[in-house]
Amino acid sequence: MVKLSEAATSKFAKVGDLDLHYNEAGDGEVVVMLHGSGPGASGWGNFHRNIDYFVDAGYRVILLDQPGFNKSSEIVVTEPRDVHHARVLRDFLDVLGIGRAHVVGNSMGGAVSLSFALEYPDRIAKQVLIGAGGVGSSVFYPHPAEGIRHLLNLYREPSRENLERMLEVFVYDPGSITKELFNNRLENLRRSEKHCQNFVASVEAVSGRIVSDHSARLPAIKADTLITWGSEDRFVPLDFGLRLVKQIPSAQLHVFNKCGHWGQWEKADLFNRLVVDFLKH
Repeated sequence: MVKLSEAATSKFAKVGDLDLHYNEAGDGEVVVMLHGSGPGASGWGNFHRNIDYFVDAGYRVILLDQPGFNKSSEIVVTEPRDVHHARVLRDFLDVLGIGRAHVVGNSMGGAVSLSFALEYPDRIAKQVLIGAGGVGSSVFYPHPAEGIRHLLNLYREPSRENLERMLEVFVYDPGSITKELFNNRLENLRRSEKHCQNFVASVEAVSGRIVSDHSARLPAIKADTLITWGSEDRFVPLDFGLRLVKQIPSAQLHVFNKCGHWGQWEKADLFNRLVVDFLKH
């Protein structure tokens, strides 16, 4: 298996007024992976346990730093982030000369994938959702969920201690969070003073929402969809996944036992095999 590095795969693209950073490797059908909304999130941070496997399986893999995150341009978004980011994704693919792509989205990235599938159905091949937002509120758990409360608190009061509190509920086993992962997340969080301020301003601009509620539109999604969830997700509860698999016509659901919000990282080996099999068949 190839062993790729962040530095060796790092690239930038000019998309409208935005400078978008991404990591890219491999040849073949395009798989774009979209990270979530947590402070300090990045494409590489979310998917570094997946890119090698997908490249070896014959895919051209793109890990996109979404607008306002990591090395991409800072921005205040005055509409739900999924709507804005889906439009930016379309324009990004145009710049790279890519017609259609598979989309893998975690959390907010999953909501972006839903928006992309609804608004630009001719541009998406298959989609994979990992603890995806974008379907309203949980039937069984308070809103916002425990993890989202920690996320918003970290944005409002960025500190090492608040990052530790968020990551404690991020995954099923907090002891699995490596020092490298924590320090990388902290470095990304501190890279720009505007990162947290802009996210808070963006949430306030849309009356406290981060992403849209696509519940009523899900039956219109035509893309084959693999939905994955952690049984112990404390950010986006499992009943979201049940709603998605019930309403998206061509969908299947896989639940990872003893897993939190980051199935692609916590259950990387199983996730990689499962998703590549789905994409190929």
